[in-house]
Amino acid sequence: LDMAAPAALQRSVVSPAGRHTASLIFLHGSGDTGQGARAWIKQILNQDMAFQHIKVIYPTAPARPYTPMKGAFSNVWFDRYKICNDVPEHIESIDSMCQGLTDLINDEVGNGIAKDRILIGGFSMGGGMAMHLAYRFHQDLAGVFALSSFLNKDSAVYQALKGNESALPELFQCHGTADELVLYSWGEETNKMLKSLGVSASLHTFPNLNHELNRTEIEKLKSWIIKKLPVEAPKAN
Repeated sequence: LDMAAPAALQRSVVSPAGRHTASLIFLHGSGDTGQGARAWIKQILNQDMAFQHIKVIYPTAPARPYTPMKGAFSNVWFDRYKICNDVPEHIESIDSMCQGLTDLINDEVGNGIAKDRILIGGFSMGGGMAMHLAYRFHQDLAGVFALSSFLNKDSAVYQALKGNESALPELFQCHGTADELVLYSWGEETNKMLKSLGVSASLHTFPNLNHELNRTEIEKLKSWIIKKLPVEAPKAN
């Protein structure tokens, strides 16, 4: 088995209505799939999250043994020792998935999409994965979004940003104050840490929202997406 060439990630894609000039990669939460995340958002909005010029890609994490589920197989982006912000990160699994997701980014670049026209983010573990991918390996992306997500206390992301001088992708973060799985304080601490390391980061707080998405949040996210990836004027030849 050649570990250097992982199989391409399965994905569910919402094509743009018009000319494709930008791409959005949405990473699902643990135990979900790309199709599942797309269906969830579609249910909340009563329609797909779709754009005139942006292709929306929902990849599926490969199944792997997941420690918080006593080693049962689950579709997760990486392993965790436990769901908590003061344990070490499972860096091997995070880094190997960064490779698979880099291949996905490179596919879009191969389709003629510049890196500053690509956004990446996700829900829960998907948002955590997106922060690793962007802030450690792809600092030239258009932006990052993290919904109900967090980074561990001495995350490799923080280490990577120490002493960094270059411009970084903007972070759009949302979190419910009633979240019982990923505590609001973990999301807030992640936001403060990234800000202190030079990331332009916003945190949108949703009172009474548990570990879930809601319509107001998705609408806010959509507005931010359009702001970061505006429709491009056709270039004169």
